[in-house]
Parts: sequence; C-alpha cells; structure tokens
Amino acid sequence: MPDKPMVNDRYQRMQRTASIHLKMEAKNTLQKIVEEFPNNPAQMDHFYRKARIFTGEEKFSARGRHVVATMCIHVPIELILAAGAIPYRICSGAYATDQIGAEFLPAKSCPLVKATLGTIFLHLYQYDIVPDLIVNPTTCDQKKKLAELSGELTESPFYTLEVPPTRDSEDARIYWQRVVKRFARRLENLTGTKITRRKLKGAIRQVYRAQVQYRRFFNLRKGLPVIWGKDAILVTNTYFYSDIEEWTNALEKLNGELEQRIANTDRVVSPRAPRILLTGSPSIFPNMKVPILVEQLGGIVVAEEFCSSSRLLYDTVAVDEWFLYDMLPAVADRYLKPCTCPNFTPNTDRLRKLLDHVREFTIDGVIYQAFAGCQLYEMESRLIGNALEKNGIPMLYVETDYSPDDLGQISTRIEAFIESLKTRKKKKD
Repeated sequence: MPDKPMVNDRYQRMQRTASIHLKMEAKNTLQKIVEEFPNNPAQMDHFYRKARIFTGEEKFSARGRHVVATMCIHVPIELILAAGAIPYRICSGAYATDQIGAEFLPAKSCPLVKATLGTIFLHLYQYDIVPDLIVNPTTCDQKKKLAELSGELTESPFYTLEVPPTRDSEDARIYWQRVVKRFARRLENLTGTKITRRKLKGAIRQVYRAQVQYRRFFNLRKGLPVIWGKDAILVTNTYFYSDIEEWTNALEKLNGELEQRIANTDRVVSPRAPRILLTGSPSIFPNMKVPILVEQLGGIVVAEEFCSSSRLLYDTVAVDEWFLYDMLPAVADRYLKPCTCPNFTPNTDRLRKLLDHVREFTIDGVIYQAFAGCQLYEMESRLIGNALEKNGIPMLYVETDYSPDDLGQISTRIEAFIESLKTRKKKKD
C-alpha cells in the first residue's frame, strides 16, 4: 500500500475519480447492451442485473467466508469451494482502472494486466470486497511481474501459481499436480478448513452442474441465432463474480427460454447476417467494444474462443474413483490438459478447436481481437490466420486496447469485413 499521506490525499482522490469513471463506463456499456438491441431474451434480466455490481447497484455479503481472488482460468475453483472460500475473478475490462495501472507498468503493457493492477491498487473490486488471497498464475510474463509489485499495491497477499510452459509431457502433468496440491494446502491454511473427500466431491459436482448448463447454452448457439453474442459474453462474464448455484439456476432458465425461441423460430437477426467467431484477447465487461460493434454493424457473434467464455467452463473434471488422492490429480488435469491458452507451446490444439468451431457453428468469418501489448495473442495470430486461410475462412485481425479512441477506425474495418462476408454468402446462395 502507499504511504499514509498518499492514502489520505492523492490515493483517495485517485480512488474516487476512478470509481466514478468505472460506474459511468459500466452504465454506458449496459445501456448499449440492453437498450440498443431488439428482442433480448427476458431471462437475460438476471445477468444484466448482476453486471450492475460495477455501478454499485448490486450488493453482496461474503457472510464471514474468505474471498479468494483469481486472475486466470488456471486457478482450480473446485479447491477454493471445497476449502469453504468464495472464488472471485478480478480480471478487469475497465478503461478507468487501465489508466491507473499505467502508472506502474510500461506504456505498451497489456490493457487487461494494467486494468487488473489498477483494480487491485485502488481496491475497486466488485461488491467492495477486499480479497484474503490473490492467486496469480504464471500464464504470461507481465502477470509474473505483478507479484513483485504486490507489496506496494495491496495488503492482500499474492500467491503465485506456477503454470508449466507446456501441457503435453508427462513431466509437465506431474509438476502441475504438485503445484495444485501445494495450492490446496495453502487454501486450507487460509480458511482453517480441511479439504476432505466429501467436500471436494461436492465442489466438483457443484461446478459440474454449472458446466452442464453452459454446454447446453454452447450447443444452443450452433443453430438458429436466438441470442445476441454480446449477451452470451455477458453470461459467462457474470460467472466470474456470481454465486455458482445462483448463476447455474439463472442459466438453466435462460436455456429453457432459448429452446422455446428455437421452436418458435424467434431469431434475433436475419438469416443473411454473417455468423462470426470471436477469438484472441478476451472481451471482459465493461470492455465489450468489438462484439457490440460487430452486431451493431449487421453481424451476429455465434461463438467465442476466449478464456472468458468457452475455455472457462466447457471442460469438466474426469474422475475415475471418488477418493481424495484420485480427485486432486483429476482436478489438476481439468485445468491443464484441455486448455488451449497461447502460453503453452506447442499449441496445435487451439487450431483444431477453432476449426471445429468453424464447422460446428457454420462460421462465415473470424474476428481475431488482439490487445496492444498482449504478445502471446499477437504472435499466435499469424498461425491462426494461416490455418483459417487454408480452410477458406476469412479472418479480420483487430489490434485494440481499452480506450474508446479507436472506435471509428475499428468500426470502419469491421463494417467492411461484414459487408464482404455478406457478398460472399450471396454468391454461395
């Protein structure tokens, strides 16, 4: 934390200003999502309400439980739940906190890292929660260095989760299992709650129930476009900070409504609208710039390959025997083996998964969003582009950040791309 004078004066001014800007940013994004699109599903109201935590309109109580903040999908949520704590992902999409994080990091740093750092420094967490532990996986070089800054950023302790650079070797798997077991012990020390066979089994099943509904949601989007992509992204974003049972029940109701829409042929767009797959750097609320533009300009986002969407919940824990010494390695495997994060090398599975998505969702074109300063996604874009080109799938590469200043330029490029896809569809017809 900063010294006392800064806490009492400049720090408080920074916090107050950033908080106001964050609320305005969230309100503006929600207004676009809710009011500027027709035919939103009625059951989306729950998720719109949940997103209002950024405006201070939603309240939450930890009810005396420890809060464990996570900074990546590699953190095993099942262990946090089994230890009696609340998992809470703090990856930020806010331009308001991006500007604060820029004070500590080089100008060309990833906006997601800067925004998350700004959130930590100013304690601008959703619900005003201050986490008891911040878990920081080593999934990129910029995140790795955050832990070294933690002493001057926050009083909440950082825990570094050492993710191996590859996931294909048996050595990497064994190493990761040891890392996960050490994390389990750290959680037990934090909460004073032993992770038992019964508690871990219950946590795995709790997350699995959420995954069942997510897979149902995922598959419903393969056919008739009955939900906007901006809504689908918001659904998965709210999983970051929702009670898991409440989120699962809300998604179950939404899935029921979408199935009824399919039965009634109740589309949100014309069948001629190009079907878009988004991939690359994740869209995290309130930074919904690209998906909103795509759909305002006549496209429909039917699938995303992001760590804030399909990578978040699709893959489940595969347990052979419900004993603690079997479940712990199974949980570890779920967060390593199927993951297509570009921090792993080689990462050929990501190419395969994207091509599968293209086929299953009848994709007309791919938009690859890369945050300026996010070297992993910037470097991998070439491999993805080449693979898509070989399979006859157009791709638009968009480099952006959290600033609204490039809206005009990006809008022009996306509009031209969508028009080219419409022309292509007409020729096929």
